[in-house]
Amino acid sequence: MGSQQAVDEFLAEAEELLEKLSQDLAELGEGIENGDVKPDLINGIFRDAHSVKGLSGMFGFNDIAELAHHLETLLDQLRLGKVSLNGILLDLLFETIEGVGKIVRGKAGNPDFTIDIGPYVQRIEDLLAGQNENPAVSLKTLNLDPSLLNVLTEYEEHRLQENISQGRLLLLASVTFPLDSFDTDLSDVISELKHVGEIVSTLPGVANDDPNRLAFRILFACNLPLETLSDRPDLSDCCFEVISEAAPAVLKPEPSESTRNPEQGPPPRPASEDTSLRSVSHSVRVDISKLDTLMNIVGELGLVKGSIAQVVTDLSEAGLSQSRDLAKAVHSLERRLSELQKAVMDVRMVPVRQLFDKMGRIVRRMAQELGKKVELKTFGAETELDKLIAEELADPLMHIIRNALDHGIEDASERLATGKPEVGCVELRATQRGNHVVLEVTDDGRGINPEKLRQKGLENGLIDPEDQLSRQDLFGLLFQPGFSTCDEITEYSGRGVGMDVVKSNISALSGIIDVDSIYGQGTEIRLTLPITLAIIKALVVHIQGRDYAIPLTSVLETLFLEPDMIQTIEGQEVIELRRQTLPLLRLNKLFSLDENTSTLGEFVVVAGFAGRRIGIVVEELRGQQDVVIKSLGRALSFVKGVAGAADLGNQKTVLVLDVSSLITDSLRGD
Repeated sequence: MGSQQAVDEFLAEAEELLEKLSQDLAELGEGIENGDVKPDLINGIFRDAHSVKGLSGMFGFNDIAELAHHLETLLDQLRLGKVSLNGILLDLLFETIEGVGKIVRGKAGNPDFTIDIGPYVQRIEDLLAGQNENPAVSLKTLNLDPSLLNVLTEYEEHRLQENISQGRLLLLASVTFPLDSFDTDLSDVISELKHVGEIVSTLPGVANDDPNRLAFRILFACNLPLETLSDRPDLSDCCFEVISEAAPAVLKPEPSESTRNPEQGPPPRPASEDTSLRSVSHSVRVDISKLDTLMNIVGELGLVKGSIAQVVTDLSEAGLSQSRDLAKAVHSLERRLSELQKAVMDVRMVPVRQLFDKMGRIVRRMAQELGKKVELKTFGAETELDKLIAEELADPLMHIIRNALDHGIEDASERLATGKPEVGCVELRATQRGNHVVLEVTDDGRGINPEKLRQKGLENGLIDPEDQLSRQDLFGLLFQPGFSTCDEITEYSGRGVGMDVVKSNISALSGIIDVDSIYGQGTEIRLTLPITLAIIKALVVHIQGRDYAIPLTSVLETLFLEPDMIQTIEGQEVIELRRQTLPLLRLNKLFSLDENTSTLGEFVVVAGFAGRRIGIVVEELRGQQDVVIKSLGRALSFVKGVAGAADLGNQKTVLVLDVSSLITDSLRGD
C-alpha cells in the first residue's frame, strides 16, 4: 500500500470513474427505452470499468479489482453481442457499480474495509451462464477482401454483423493524405463519417505510388444513400466501394423477462445498507482553462497593483502625508497578491507520476507486440510540473519511448550475444533544477551510430562531405524533418516523422532537447523544461525604441558591454566570459530592426539553461516584472524566438522571448 496521499488520489480517481459510470449507465437505460443504443457508449463504459480494475489493482485493493474484473467481463460480452441488453442486465450493472462504490467509500476511513462480493459475482456468473449467443450473420458473402476480413477484431466483426442485420449500407472508403498532415486530415474524415453513421474499422490502405502520401481504408455503415455521401464536401476525396447494399432491418425477438433457466431461482441480491451519499474525497477536478482564466485575473491584478504603486509614488513626491498610509496598504496588497499567485500555481502543479504511469502502459503493450523483454524504471515521480506542460509533454515523450523500444532495445537473442542481460531497461528520471524540470529517458539498447547518421545526412543532402561535424552536430540531424535512420518501415518508425515533431513540441513549451548516445551501449534523451508557463518573472529590456521581456528563469547574469570585449569567430560575435566563449545575439538583427549601432551604452543579458548559454545584446535594462504570457495564436506561430506576448500595464504590450529556441538557433548558426 502506498502513502496516504497516494490512497487519497486513488479515492478521488475512483469516485470520478464511478460517477461517470453511473451517468453513462443512465444514458444507456434511456437508449434501451428509445431503441437507440450507441456502441461508443458501451465501449466507454467497458473502458471505465477496466480503468477501475487497473487502478485498484495498482494500489493493492484486490477486492475492488476482482469485482471490477467480473464487471469488465460482463461488459465485454455485452459489447461483443453475446449478452442481451435489457432491463435485467442494466439493473445488475447499476447494483455492481453501487457495490464497488460501497467498498471505495469504506476504504476512505479504513483501507482494510471490505464487503462480501460473492453475491455480486454470483449474479454476474449466473447471467452469463444463462445467455444463448445469437446466430451470427455470415460475413463470407460480403464483397470484402478476405485479407481485410482476417485482420478485423472480434468486436469489429460483431459490429459488422450487427450493421448487416439492421440492413444498413456498408461501405469501404479509400483515401490518401499528405505525410505532413495525415493525422489531422484522417481525423476530419472520421469525424464527418461519425456524424452520419458508424465507423466499424480504420485500416492501412493498399500501397500507392506516391511516397509522400499515406493510404487508409475505412469500413463504414450508415442509413444514407451513397449519392448523399459522395456529395458531402468533406468526403470528396474518398473513393467508396459498396460492401453490402442497404436492406430492410431484420427484426429481432423481444428480449425475455429473464435470461436465466426458468427452473433456476434468482440468486440472492446483495444486502441493502443505508450509506452516506457524501463524497469521501476532498479533491476537486478543475478544467485547466478555468485555472488559466484565474491566472490571467491574478496577472491583471498585478498590473493594477503596479498602477496604484505609481500613484503612491506621485503622491509622495507631491508631499502628501496620506501617501505613507497608502504605501503600507500597497505593500500589504503585494504580499497577499503574491500568496494568491502561489496558491493558484500550486493548484496547477501535478506530479510527473501521472505521465510516467501512461508511459508504463505503453512500454508493457509495445514490448508484447514487438516480442521484446523490457523493464521500465522510474525515478523522481513526485517531481511537479504545470498541468498544461505535463499534458503537452505526453505525446513527445510517447514518441521517444517508442523509438527506444522499436530500434533502441535489441531482441533477447541479440542482447545475450553481446553480453547484455536478456531483459532490456528503459529509465524515466525527473529532477527539479531551479525553476526547470529535467526529464531523462535512458535505454541500454544498441545506441546510435554516428557514422550512420553522417551517411544518411549525406544521402539526404543535409550535410556536405567536407563538413567537420561533432557528435552533437550529428545527433542534431535526428531532428531534421523527414530524417530517419531506419532501413525499413515498421508500425512504429521509419517514415521519417516523429523526432522533428518532438523537437517542435518541446520548443513550443520553451524547452530544450538533448541527445547523447554511445553506440552499442545505449541512448539518453534529456528534456529541460520550465516548471510553468503561466505567471513568470521577467526581465524587461529595451532596444531600438522597443521593449521585450526575457523570462527570469533563463537569465543567469547581466553585464555592461565594452566595445573592446567583442571578438569575431567565423562571422559570429562573441565575448570571453570567465575563460568561456559566449556567442552574442543582437535583437535588432534578429527582428530586422534598425541595423545601426546604438549610441547608447549596451548591456549583455547572459541567458541559458541545460548547460547552454548565449549573450543577448540590449540597450537598457528596465527591471523585473511579473507577467502572464499570452499565446500569439496559430497565425503567428511561425515567428522564431518569441514565446508569446505580455501586458506590462499602461496599455503597453511586449513580446516575450523564447530563450530555448534562441539558444538552439544561435548555436546552430541559423
